[in-house]
Amino acid sequence: MAVFTPLDEAEVDAWLSRFDLGTRTDLQGIASGIENTNYFLTTTRGQFVLTLFERLQPEQLPFYLGLMHHLAAHGVPVPDPMPDRARQTLHTLKGKPAALVTRLKGRSQLQPQAVHCAQVGHWLARMHLAARDYGGTLPNLRGLAWQRRIIPEILPYLTGDQRALISAELAHQTAVAESATYASLPRSAVHADLFRDNVLFEGETLSGIFDFYFAGVDTWLFDLAVALNDWCIHLETGAFDAPRRDALLQAYQAVRPLTEVEHSLLPDALRAAALRFWTSRLADYHLPRDAHLLTPHDPAHFERVLRQRLMPD
Repeated sequence: MAVFTPLDEAEVDAWLSRFDLGTRTDLQGIASGIENTNYFLTTTRGQFVLTLFERLQPEQLPFYLGLMHHLAAHGVPVPDPMPDRARQTLHTLKGKPAALVTRLKGRSQLQPQAVHCAQVGHWLARMHLAARDYGGTLPNLRGLAWQRRIIPEILPYLTGDQRALISAELAHQTAVAESATYASLPRSAVHADLFRDNVLFEGETLSGIFDFYFAGVDTWLFDLAVALNDWCIHLETGAFDAPRRDALLQAYQAVRPLTEVEHSLLPDALRAAALRFWTSRLADYHLPRDAHLLTPHDPAHFERVLRQRLMPD
């Protein structure tokens, strides 16, 4: 597993006894993810995912767990946190914050077609509308404020051309964020990390959206841009695949049409989403936090995406 805190069956059984979820029948480590330790936990009453949080602070977790429960209650296919008998969804196991959520069915679709992108667009719009009345207030912790802090630390590791690119884009996004038009954008709690490996499908039907641990309050347009920059591009170049892009956008707008301001700022949002993930990957690569991060993602991918978003249509 990418982040590994070993658990034995006896300690899981003792921990599980505080829930009304039956007894354990199976426990399997999940060999994916770079932020948390995850296990598939099957009991006599269902299938769940047990997560031990390796980095996130306990004070952040109620926002994420509350958002997941809120969306599940509104019919969005997301993991639903399980309360114990004391009605708590944030727990402790082996000295670390922990949560137990429902396990979703399906598999990731890493080579999506237009039909899959349409499903993503539909459910992303549904998720945005459902989150309107969620009261959590945690900001996007990898948003522009974080980028302004971390980019100066990254600059010494970059080439001259890269330094010029990232600095210019940071200045551009700062100006956009300070504009009156940006302030008028609709926003709420958003996923902020809706990549291909965070969505499950059964056939061509979306069956689950998970990994909300980068969620925060941000614009719906930014969340849409994150999805477009992953689901609808040629991975080798970062260029858009027009049929997939159009399918996602049309399905999204069939549920929630974009405002005129959102249409005008979509190119900037696509650049902002590319900058966010280029910066994050550069930080993970050059400024690794600790040994929990096993293999950082290639920063060059989102550099390519950003350069593509800067090219004229």
